[in-house]
Amino acid sequence: MLVRRLTHGMGYRYRMHRPGLPGSPDLVFPSRMKVIFVHVCFWHQHLDPRCKLVRLTKSKLDFWSPKLETNRERDECNVVLLAELG
Repeated sequence: MLVRRLTHGMGYRYRMHRPGLPGSPDLVFPSRMKVIFVHVCFWHQHLDPRCKLVRLTKSKLDFWSPKLETNRERDECNVVLLAELG
């Protein structure tokens, strides 16, 4: 909600979760051909070593490790597919 309010307050108009685009971006700016993904550190496991929020849980590692790795790989694939679409 914070990103949406800030973006709208700056005068940008957008669509949300537009179907047909890889990864279902959170904000879509069709006229500018731009998208914004709001990726939460834990769920999307970005590769910034300074971020303290990117961590694995201490329980059920056999479940969480593959799940979070799959999320990260899917995010990378969706970015490539969006770049190919322009």
